[in-house]
Amino acid sequence: WIGSHNMSARTVMKTLVRAALVIFSWALWLSACGRDLGTAQGVAEEFVDQHYVRIDLPKAKEHAVSIALEKINEEIRLTAGQQIDASTRKPKVNYQLLEKKESGGRASFLYEGTIQSEDGTSFTRKWLVTARQEGAQWRVSNFTESD
Repeated sequence: WIGSHNMSARTVMKTLVRAALVIFSWALWLSACGRDLGTAQGVAEEFVDQHYVRIDLPKAKEHAVSIALEKINEEIRLTAGQQIDASTRKPKVNYQLLEKKESGGRASFLYEGTIQSEDGTSFTRKWLVTARQEGAQWRVSNFTESD
């Protein structure tokens, strides 16, 4: 097969690796799209991803109302002029849901995050994210951080 198409084994391997990377990228993209932003937990996790993992305050702001929106606006004001982009060294952040409470149009989620810097040091934080339903949509209404 290789000889009949004038392709070297190296070229075939490169093609297979590229195909695998494309498939992996699509799978990653689809899993990110799989979060249901129509649920309180989906919105809370999207907020945590944008605020704490990606450090993208404008994106986090899209999911915030009330006190949460005020806090995000203040964070944006305090960090004005400090560029956070692809070249910024961001810590690696993993988190897990510890507890959730949902009642009617309100919900709260307690997450524990592990933050690891490039020098290998790490620490944990707890994030309490509260959400409320506004019409058919859920929005983060407050968030707090503790040790």
